[in-house]
Amino acid sequence: MKPILETERLTLREANLDDAAFLLELLNSPGWLQYIGDRGVKNLADARQYLSNRILKSYTDHGFGLYLMVRKEDQVSLGMCGLIRREGLGDIDIGFALLPEYMGQGYAFEAAAAVMAYARDDLKLERIVAITLPVNTNSIRLLEKIGLQFERMFQLPGDGEELMLFGRSFVS
Repeated sequence: MKPILETERLTLREANLDDAAFLLELLNSPGWLQYIGDRGVKNLADARQYLSNRILKSYTDHGFGLYLMVRKEDQVSLGMCGLIRREGLGDIDIGFALLPEYMGQGYAFEAAAAVMAYARDDLKLERIVAITLPVNTNSIRLLEKIGLQFERMFQLPGDGEELMLFGRSFVS
């Protein structure tokens, strides 16, 4: 599998259907369920369908998506980080999630900083946004650390949940 990005400790690569077991675990981890939401992925078949219909489709449709974060030293999948085109957001959104045992070790920052540079330098995007729940203080700190600033409260279409919208422009 061809890497999209490499950092000191991580390879970020496109996911594939062989990653279904990992995705099943990630999408049902406590942090994902609490801060991102239940995606209804309850078995390997659901995970493969989610991969096909959401993650792999984004690579085809947009040329980017969520990438698997793989630790170089042992090839263990830690989480996902990448870019998402969401309905209701005019700009591309950066997203990230880690399995609980890998949180607090700098992996999310390392991956998110690399994705921001990729968005600016390779994809030539002019602006990146991010959305998060106000109670997700770890994500808020990371978004601020990678240079995004709080802009306003926001709701996605068809979703009554109040989210914080962060943004960063690369052009002045």
